[in-house]
Amino acid sequence: MSAVKILIGLNVVVFVLQGLSPEWFAYYFALRPLQPEDGVVGFRVWQLISYAFLHGGLAHILFNMWGLWMFGSEIERYLGARRFLSIYFASVVSAAVTQLFVPTLLHMEPAPVVGASGGVIGLLLAYAFMFPHRKMIILPIPVPISAWLLATLYAGLELFLGLTGSQSNVAHFAHLGGMFGSGLLLAYWGRRYTGSL
Repeated sequence: MSAVKILIGLNVVVFVLQGLSPEWFAYYFALRPLQPEDGVVGFRVWQLISYAFLHGGLAHILFNMWGLWMFGSEIERYLGARRFLSIYFASVVSAAVTQLFVPTLLHMEPAPVVGASGGVIGLLLAYAFMFPHRKMIILPIPVPISAWLLATLYAGLELFLGLTGSQSNVAHFAHLGGMFGSGLLLAYWGRRYTGSL
């Protein structure tokens, strides 16, 4: 079984379990801020990964699993399971670290974060790097666009929304952090493993 399918399966299992005790899962496994909440720091080191297996609702997990399958399947076929998982979890951890520090530096209210989006957006960057001219149709854009353009537009939109505080219930800086982690790992590996733009 592919690593992508295993990840999707784990996310679905955790989502079902999360539904049985949402507050308990959110308290222990969501990415909690470093700042005290009601006098208690809820952050634990395992949350740097565990938050990516929790989701805020059915639409949230469906969208993330669709992205994980769409980008991850081809990356896994191209690089193999080990390097695919390295990109995914580098993106997850980098997204978490970014979310822990950047909003606070910008004087934004810290909040718990859940979801695989940081890892999935990191995969988007890797996909765009490996298959830059692959045409994609992503709604609401009505025409096919290249993967590199999609990743560029998405990063620009996330930066704009993050800096303006729009969609405050979305962790825009975590998404950008996922891209950053993916990009760092790809740069470390170099063109030998990932192709070139």
